Amino acid sequence: MNAQSETAEKVDEAVTGVTRWWNDPETQDILIQRPLKILLIIIVALVLNWLARRIIHRATRRGMERTPLLASEADDTPQYRAQEARRQQRMRTLGNVGRSVAVIVIWTWAALAVLDQLGVNVAPLIASAGVVGVAIGFGAQSLVKDFFSGMFILIENQFGVGDTIQVGDIVGEVEMMTLRITTIRDMDGALWHVRNGDIDQVGNHSARFSTARLQIPVSLMADPDKVSRVIEDTAIAACRDPEIRDFVMDTPAMLGPSEFNPTYVSFRLTVQTMPGQQWAVARHLNHRILAALHQKDVVLTAMDSVLVEMKENRGDQS
Repeated sequence: MNAQSETAEKVDEAVTGVTRWWNDPETQDILIQRPLKILLIIIVALVLNWLARRIIHRATRRGMERTPLLASEADDTPQYRAQEARRQQRMRTLGNVGRSVAVIVIWTWAALAVLDQLGVNVAPLIASAGVVGVAIGFGAQSLVKDFFSGMFILIENQFGVGDTIQVGDIVGEVEMMTLRITTIRDMDGALWHVRNGDIDQVGNHSARFSTARLQIPVSLMADPDKVSRVIEDTAIAACRDPEIRDFVMDTPAMLGPSEFNPTYVSFRLTVQTMPGQQWAVARHLNHRILAALHQKDVVLTAMDSVLVEMKENRGDQS
């Protein structure tokens, strides 16, 4: 009996101890309340992340599917299609940036909240993070400048992927954009990585329209009226060719003689083209105009120089 009573007392003491430990507020907080709160924080973060991504995706899709306010903007023209593709690319880029910012903000808050539930004093962490941030900011000013410049490039729609731009001496097509780097493929095929913070001035050849400028040099002996007529008629006819007619936005403008030289006079012609297509149009027009000038027996500069040189040689022989 004594042994049984002692065993029963020990069991009762153990049960009482476990019950007391389980009912202790600190134990309840560690084993139940804190895990539930941490789980709730994670669930809230997941829901917020899902909502933010969905809202940004929906806003991006609505922006891409936006119907032009003016009926003329919706005309099925090459210019409209190019501008629409550029606008949609910009909306996709802004959507990606927005999703990245949302993820960083939400999960940074979740991490700090979880640390707070684990008993970690986050106030010193936030303060130290601020000090570290200032130190990093001083050491990485160029990096911060790159990110802010990239944000303003996107927000102000200065250029986008697929645009032909000029940055300093670099002229080429934008292949990739991030908040820090813009990647440009130049006319020779070289791939340039330009930091956004270094872009002080940029020229966009793909904004709404481009202009093909032709300088056609002919002999000083040529009839200027005839030359102007041949160049203008040939350019107007060439703009109807299937190779470039979708790239031409307006009738060629013949500006006449624009530059005089001791051996030639230069005639200028301009054509408004689709963004980035000015070089293709100019090459086609140069080919057609050169053939037309030969056909109309217009004396070019090289022929004039040969004639002058032959006359001088004959004078020396006599």
